[in-house]
Amino acid sequence: MQDVNVDAPFFEFTVQEWSSFAHNKKSLTLTEEKLQECLAYNDKISLEDVDRVYQPLSRLLYLYYRSRHDRSTVIEQFLGKSIESSPFIISISGSVSVGKSTTARLLHHLLSSWPSKPKVSLITTDGYLYPNSILEKRNILNKKGFPISYDVHKLMQFLHDVKDGIPNLKVPVYSHLFYDVIPDNFTIVDRPDILIIEGVNVLQNGADYPEIRNKVFISDFIDFSIYVDAKEDFLISWYVDRFLKLRENTFNSKESYFHRYAHMPEDEAIVLAKLIWQSVNHINLVENILPCKNRANLIIEKSENHSISKIFLRK
Repeated sequence: MQDVNVDAPFFEFTVQEWSSFAHNKKSLTLTEEKLQECLAYNDKISLEDVDRVYQPLSRLLYLYYRSRHDRSTVIEQFLGKSIESSPFIISISGSVSVGKSTTARLLHHLLSSWPSKPKVSLITTDGYLYPNSILEKRNILNKKGFPISYDVHKLMQFLHDVKDGIPNLKVPVYSHLFYDVIPDNFTIVDRPDILIIEGVNVLQNGADYPEIRNKVFISDFIDFSIYVDAKEDFLISWYVDRFLKLRENTFNSKESYFHRYAHMPEDEAIVLAKLIWQSVNHINLVENILPCKNRANLIIEKSENHSISKIFLRK
């Protein structure tokens, strides 16, 4: 992890300290089988990690959620009429291969298990990437995941609509098998109580997109933001490990965009994975993702073996 700026207003906690904040903690409802379903490819998190880190985080998010609900009640009392409730939006960002998807899926399960049984939806911003045909036409296919590769206007319209309580919103689906947005394939988001949105770009604001003259941006719609962090050496190692495992199975599918790498010798595959990291993911991390880290409400720092080492909470 790049050190959190000492001037940034964060409380710093060890996992042991953080685990003590699960006030009135109930038994963990997550099973080992369900945990395995939540884990992103090649990620490693134990039930103990969930109990010590994600249970207290779930409790914190519940308090934020209730606080937002209470503020809405105040506005209703002031206006003298009921207002359409909008979802509490949680964003999860961080580098490629850091484990954003795992965090998103775990929180989806834990938040859905609150006593009030809120309706929780989960989407990724990958669905708002431009199709490969457009990226190729603009000669920016090698910039996939960079700000320029997203249909930001469409993503912003979705955020406007979901906050306005519009039902049955269609979110485009991205396939990692085909390495492209799937035409006419959508995830339906129907007025959730809580929306989890995961992606490398969810902490960015208008300053990161100077060519788009929006007065508001993605981060303006977020009620609580989480950044998953790790040293780049760890990220590279995890990325290479994931690439090798994908090479052994997913790449073997003839439908896979990366099928041509399926039978590549392991030493060549490692070299290729590191080259992709340095030429694409490293640049995106340094230029676009990492600078947004200190905008987050909470930073989860991961160590070499994927376990969580520290938590930083914005004051």
